Amino acid sequence: MFCKPAITLMGLLLASTVSAQTADELIAKNVAARGGLDKIKAVKSVRMTGTMMVGPGLEAPFTLEMKRPKNMRVEFTLQGLTGIQAYDGQTAWMVMPFMGKKDPEAMPAEETKMADEQADFDGELIDYKDKGSTVEFVGKEQAEGTDAYKLKVTLKGGDVRYVFLDAEYFLAIRTEGTRTIRGTQVDFESSIGDYKDVGGLMFPHSVESGTKGSPQKQKMTITKIDLNAEIDDARFKMPAKAQQ
Repeated sequence: MFCKPAITLMGLLLASTVSAQTADELIAKNVAARGGLDKIKAVKSVRMTGTMMVGPGLEAPFTLEMKRPKNMRVEFTLQGLTGIQAYDGQTAWMVMPFMGKKDPEAMPAEETKMADEQADFDGELIDYKDKGSTVEFVGKEQAEGTDAYKLKVTLKGGDVRYVFLDAEYFLAIRTEGTRTIRGTQVDFESSIGDYKDVGGLMFPHSVESGTKGSPQKQKMTITKIDLNAEIDDARFKMPAKAQQ
């Protein structure tokens, strides 16, 4: 009489193991498609330049700088003014002259949390166990008009992200998740594409992000990527006085 539950339990355990192995296999294929773990880890900093659409007819040149372990800085120019958003691994801060604020100010806790996630140099899949995350393979479905493997990433704090890997090339083509913005839960999505080889690594050169289901998205087009660029750590620290 106890055989059936035991078999059911064993089946669940086996299914869980297979799922975990499949997720790890897909991650390994993604890492290989990107250029391999050794090459990825050899990159200590990156500088990307391009343009982003921030509204209807509004295009802003931008520069994104990242440096290990978790440093990030974005500068963008709009209507002659330059905005900054940065993170040094602890403090997220910004300068937004568009709102009449020329002095740097710290970001709220929820935006700091978002900056910490975005500053993950290698992405959420690499070393996910060391980061306290879990990854599950949840199925195969259509994404961006093609077959894709869907991975569920549960971050250390409990937030869930979904990463879609192209079924043929194993590169990420879409991400989905939920973020808290000004106290409200908002579903977001990103379309990722136009991959190009940069120093033996595959980087997307087009990213379109925004609220899920909304026709208004922020599109970033990257025109140049410099690997291991010389970037002073001070660029990520919040200044004590106004930018000049």
